[in-house]
Formats: sequence, C-alpha cells, structure tokens
Amino acid sequence: MVEATSCGGVVIFRGKILLLYKNYKNRYEGWVLPKGTVEDGEEFPETALREVKEESGASTRIMKFIGTSNYTFSIPHDTVVKNVHWYLMMADSYYTKPQKEEFFTDSGFYKYHEAYHLLKFSNERAILEKAYEEYIKMKKSNLWIPPVSS
Repeated sequence: MVEATSCGGVVIFRGKILLLYKNYKNRYEGWVLPKGTVEDGEEFPETALREVKEESGASTRIMKFIGTSNYTFSIPHDTVVKNVHWYLMMADSYYTKPQKEEFFTDSGFYKYHEAYHLLKFSNERAILEKAYEEYIKMKKSNLWIPPVSS
C-alpha cells in the first residue's frame, strides 16, 4: 500500500462553485474539484493555492480549512491510499482556464445545486456540502468579504 497526500479547494465566487471537467483518454471523465499533490517542502495551504491556480487559472485566497477526505485506488501491483486536505477559497473573479496538460477540458462556476449534481465523486460532494455550509455561515457573519478592487 502506498500513501499519497493532496490538497485542494472548494472555490467560490459570488456564491458559485468552481468545477473542472477532466477527460483522460475517454476512460476517466467527469467534473471534479481542483486538487493536487503536495511537493517537497510545501505546506498544505500552499499546495492547495498552487494546485487551484495551476489547474484552473483562478486566483484565490484561503478562507478556512474544511476537512480531509480519503479514498483508495489501484495502480499496477499496488493500492494507493489518498488523503486530500480541503480548503474553502474565495476567487477574485469568474476567470478560469483549464490546464490541458492535466487533461482538463472545461471549467466554470456553477450554482450550488448544479455543482453538487455534476460532481463525479461522492467524497467531493460531501466536501462541497461542508464547504458551502461554512460559506453561508461566513456570509451571515460578515466574514466573507471580497477584497476591495482599486
């Protein structure tokens, strides 16, 4: 068994959630949240910000740590146990540009109910649910304040 650690973000701009569409040789297809592998010497929040920027082109800031999801998948001759550390993030615009090198063919911001039903994986739906609840709480408490544009 091999352990792997990734970090990612539930990115929100004006109430809408960022999703990426991955199409890897027509075998792996579906809408996902941006996430990626921790590099040597990197802190988890740094990884989350870097991966969101690389995979989606979105400029974001972390608002809150949301939690961790775990899943396993098989590779030839082994099983990978993946732990993903998730952050609630605020985007500074609707701008996205899917990273073609990682087989992302589309990206965009979707209303909560649309995003929830589009997501391919149940563990990402669970993280989205938790993150969106936090987003609503932060908005009600006036803690979700976009930066002032100059």
